[in-house]
Parts: sequence; structure tokens; C-alpha cells
Amino acid sequence: MNVARRAFIALVGGVAAFAPLAVRAQQSKTQTIGFLNSGSAAAFASPLAAFRQGLAATGYVEGQNLAIEYRWADGAYEKLPRMATELVGQGVSVIFAGAPPAVVAAKTATTTIPVVFTSGGNPVELGFVSSLNKPGGNVTGVSFLQNELVGKRLELLHELVPAATDVGLLINPTRPSSQSEVDDALRAARTFGLKLVVLSASNEAEIDRAFSVLSQQGVIALLAGSDPFFWTATTKSSRWQTVSTSPRCTASAIMSLPAV
Repeated sequence: MNVARRAFIALVGGVAAFAPLAVRAQQSKTQTIGFLNSGSAAAFASPLAAFRQGLAATGYVEGQNLAIEYRWADGAYEKLPRMATELVGQGVSVIFAGAPPAVVAAKTATTTIPVVFTSGGNPVELGFVSSLNKPGGNVTGVSFLQNELVGKRLELLHELVPAATDVGLLINPTRPSSQSEVDDALRAARTFGLKLVVLSASNEAEIDRAFSVLSQQGVIALLAGSDPFFWTATTKSSRWQTVSTSPRCTASAIMSLPAV
């Protein structure tokens, strides 16, 4: 199941959990979704198309009985609180918050409008919900427990590039779950006898510097953290694109997952 499909299920399930039956039955009335995303429209073009298709399949068609207010942070997470406040001010019916930084902003902005999230981290540990079976409050959603898979991803990277004894881990320090991802990766690295080179990046310039450090240290394998910023960066960072398309990539590996 791809990211867009899972995100759509999260949204529809969350709205169903909050909305009265009478409201859900009135599909002829235009509803407004606030779409708050940490990344960019360009990077999420394909998942967004599938998202719209999924909504249409349930009878909600954008431009007919559904309006979507989009807010894209383009990796600049400091914009999210203002964007979330704007959506609340517009009186949206529900806010779909993609990834933890957007969830934090939406949760802070409102305690009454339903907030539906997708997250790669543990929503209880991140403080989004009280428990998995009884979320409580106005926040609910789906967690893919992507952070917990960092050990398996490191193992796969080790199998792909067995000659790499030093492996880079690129994380966004502004992501709420970044430290737990680092901790899990360090434990996995010890298991496989690898040295983990942890680098931080929250903008394009820092990505360029990170690649420079990796090159200077002779690191030929990189594990990108579970963060929407890195997915967005693949479409914007010239250094990332150069490394990813370089013929030398046969001796290197860049492994990442579509971030949520």
C-alpha cells in the first residue's frame, strides 16, 4: 500500500471518527479540508493526485462538494504554526496534517477541529494521542512506525553495500522524532559492526555541507532519515540530484523512504 493510499485512508477514517452521521450524509454540502504539509507540492504531486482520487471514490470531489485549502511549508517548518492558524481561522472542517511537524502545529492551533495525521513515529511517544486504541482529544490518524524500521533499513543498506563499514545517517533535527531515530540507528549499527556518521540538515545548504563531509570521510553509503524535508530536497537540491544520478552511484547507495 503506497503512501498516498495510506494517507487517504487516514483522512477518511479520521473524519468518520469525528463527524456526525448527519453531516457525513450531506455530501451535497461543500466541506473544506485543511491540507497542512511539511513538504512541497512538487515533491508530493503523485501522492496528492492519488489522494484526490481516493476522496472522489467516496463521493467527495474537489471543486464540487469539496474544497481543499493547501498549505505547503516547503521544508521550512517554522512556517507551519502560522499556516495552521490560518486554516483554523478559515473554519475548515478537518485538518489533514502530514508528518509530525505539521501535526504539532495543527494540534497547537486547535482543540476543536478534527486533526488527522500520518506519522512515521509513535504517536503516543510524540504526544499526539493518549493511547493507540483511545486517542482522545481532537487528534487521530495512522502511524506507519517508520522510525522503528530504521534498523531494518540499515541492515538492507549493509547488504547492498557490504564494503561500507562507515554509513552516513542524515536527519532533520527539527523533526520531533529525530533523536529516537538516531538512537535506533546507533543500536542497529552496533549490531552490524558499522560506524554511523550522523549528520544534520534542515535546509538545502546543510544538505550540501553534509554531502561534503561524507565525501571527505570516504563514506559511500547514506541512510536518509524519515522526514518530508528529504523527499522535498530530492527535487530541489542540486547536490542531491548530482550524487543520485552520478555513475559513481554504482559504488554508493542512497536509501530513503517516502517520508510522512
